[in-house]
Amino acid sequence: MLIQIKKNGTLKFNKFSCKCALGKNGLKSQKKEGDYSTPKGIFSLGKIYFREDRLQKIKSPLKIRKIKKNMGWCNDSKDISYNKEINLNSKKKGEKLFRKDNKYDAFIIINHNSNPVIPDKGSAIFLHLTKNYAPTMGCIAIKKDDFFKLLNLINSKTKIKI
Repeated sequence: MLIQIKKNGTLKFNKFSCKCALGKNGLKSQKKEGDYSTPKGIFSLGKIYFREDRLQKIKSPLKIRKIKKNMGWCNDSKDISYNKEINLNSKKKGEKLFRKDNKYDAFIIINHNSNPVIPDKGSAIFLHLTKNYAPTMGCIAIKKDDFFKLLNLINSKTKIKI
């Protein structure tokens, strides 16, 4: 079971298809931190994160985690917590997960550069929400309705091919 991401900005999974936004600088095999590209490859899916104050409870065979105000994702390649969830109340640098916009109301971790984590090879690659398909910093973004349709189709064995 493979979600396919096409360079023209299309997400396909079996008979389901939708438009998606990609990194501002397109797709790259050699992803680097901060290069605004979406990494090419086949990746497993990680946890689903969601804002309980904005969305109803999510049902999925994937592990689910509620986003709290102090949560972040480490994007400092010199940090031992690089490309992992962190507490932003510490002195760590990272991507804020509890945002004012709606991009991270729900997202799925794409397990890029996760096992092992290699410094500067890219962090915080998510399948998240968008309202206008604006280019991302390297993530894949889809409309909220499409996100929830996709959630009903995938399972813990689903992979994503970019």
